[in-house]
Amino acid sequence: MAGETDAANGAEVGGGLPGETEQERLNRNLNELLQELRVALPGIQVLFAFLLTVPFAQGFERISGFEKRVYFATLLAAAISAALLIAPTAYHRLLFRQQEKASLVFVANRLAIAGIAALALAMSGALLLITHVLFGTAATVITTACAVTMFAVLWAALPLRRRVWSRR
Repeated sequence: MAGETDAANGAEVGGGLPGETEQERLNRNLNELLQELRVALPGIQVLFAFLLTVPFAQGFERISGFEKRVYFATLLAAAISAALLIAPTAYHRLLFRQQEKASLVFVANRLAIAGIAALALAMSGALLLITHVLFGTAATVITTACAVTMFAVLWAALPLRRRVWSRR
């Protein structure tokens, strides 16, 4: 069935295009994954760069201890996301011409999923921090809950629901 993996080598079972060889499928899967990473990477890079400049901005010293902890957690989530989303490129370079494409596609997929989850945490943390500085606790709870729900639904629940439905 589409989306299942072979536990022995991490390769996708089925889901290939008609007449597509396993090598062609792996190449297509890797190319699709790399294209998806090209969408996510600029966003996390901009967020991370912004977060790196925040402590040097005028007024940063006036934020509360809670806001400093949220800032630091958000910075860490952004750094983790960037590392996870860039890792497939490094993995690919180091395994280039080693006949490890099935492993590369499997590992890169897992890294990308983890990186997207960390990106959702970083974006939610940034919204939490900015909302708390600007509007206080009530608006922060509502905004952050809406953001987390949005990411959970759009980036996890909908695709996972479709995945379960397509296996039936």
